[in-house]
Amino acid sequence: MKLIATMSSGFESVTAKELQNLGYKTRTENGKVYFDGENEDIAKTNLWLRSADRIKVLIGTFKATSFEELFDKVYAIDWDNWLPLNAAFPIKARTVKSKLHSERDIQAITKKAIVNKMADVFMRRGRLPETGAKFQIETRIHKDMVEVTLDTTGDSLYKRGYRVEHGAAPLKENFAAAMILLTVWHPEDDPFLDPTTGSGTIAIEAARLARNIAPGILRHFLFEDFDWFDNKILDNLKEEAKAGVKKDLDLDIFASDIDGSMIDVAKLNAHDAGVLHDIQFKQIAVKDLKIEGDYGTIISNPPYGQRMSDMEGVRKLYKEMGEVFSTAPTWNKYILTSDTEFEKYYGELATKKRKLYNGSLRTDLYQYWAKH
Repeated sequence: MKLIATMSSGFESVTAKELQNLGYKTRTENGKVYFDGENEDIAKTNLWLRSADRIKVLIGTFKATSFEELFDKVYAIDWDNWLPLNAAFPIKARTVKSKLHSERDIQAITKKAIVNKMADVFMRRGRLPETGAKFQIETRIHKDMVEVTLDTTGDSLYKRGYRVEHGAAPLKENFAAAMILLTVWHPEDDPFLDPTTGSGTIAIEAARLARNIAPGILRHFLFEDFDWFDNKILDNLKEEAKAGVKKDLDLDIFASDIDGSMIDVAKLNAHDAGVLHDIQFKQIAVKDLKIEGDYGTIISNPPYGQRMSDMEGVRKLYKEMGEVFSTAPTWNKYILTSDTEFEKYYGELATKKRKLYNGSLRTDLYQYWAKH
């Protein structure tokens, strides 16, 4: 099968590297990494990818510039290879820079073509029952090129299954993991610090990465309900994953926040993620931090100050970060914010900036590399 991993814009290289480390050959486009695989690979990538949003099967790809052409080419797909007669198959549609620009019509045409094909194959008349398992279909058109895909994931892969509590603006788990994968942190040797931890996501993802805990180990996937998928495959992969957890590591992960109630939330999340004992949580303001050790990694997702009334306090925090972090010049620092004037208040130009999208919000990851 042709498979697609999707991710937030800016993390394509991270997901591609994850796939390559799992043994796949990849091809990257904006927001997507393509690779080939079988049923086991659907399960393995859903279970193990830390930075991806979802895994899709590419069922058909073709050019279409009219609704008649779209109908005929969707109908031509062997849908009975993918869907049982009673499948519930909602349709999503997305179109960009294409002659077919009505997403509602694309949705309706795709649905009609699949219904007609299934009715013809199974020799039925009228509506299909749609009482069975869910098969989420998407028709995406870009510059008149159509991709028809089947989602295998269900709820996005950022939903790991451990976070029961979160703050006002939580960072998604896969976004946090992708930021960590961008760093040069060596868990066996280096300390790790998140000084604005909020609900603890960055520190928790760091601990789970260090322990080699499969990110999808606690959750359900859509493909588990597919009639053509043997769930023994996933069961075996989960058993292998549990056996591969690194239990003998002595980790040095520190997470702090000025808000004591958020520290309580972070501890609860860390407990449910199975890494509470790997993280030292403390209520402390950034300005009062003492960074010790000759080297380490800092990742921070501080408040962005989206409202003008918040900006003064947020920029004061950036100044305090700059002053405190300057006492640890041999540490690598990564700070995510949407404030384009961050460097001015932090007091130092970044070694490198990386444009990322936290949901729909444009942000920059300001990277300050260690001075030796």
